[in-house]
Amino acid sequence: MRLMLAVVAVVVVGSGASNAADDPYRWCASYRDGGTNCYFVTHKQCREAVSGIGGFCRPNPYYNGPDSPSRNTIKKRN
Repeated sequence: MRLMLAVVAVVVVGSGASNAADDPYRWCASYRDGGTNCYFVTHKQCREAVSGIGGFCRPNPYYNGPDSPSRNTIKKRN
């Protein structure tokens, strides 16, 4: 009975554990005051966030999305 309970517990705990979703935020802003914000999809968004208040943009060390933007996200220029 104890073995059965242990097996069920392992299965339940194991099934609840899932891989983290892809982190779509490629850029982090590191602010002059020591704060960090890693919620920027584009480098331009990050630069605009630090503009005027001091800081710099760096790649998100936890980013695990695609290496390059998909064709659907690239805007065509006329």
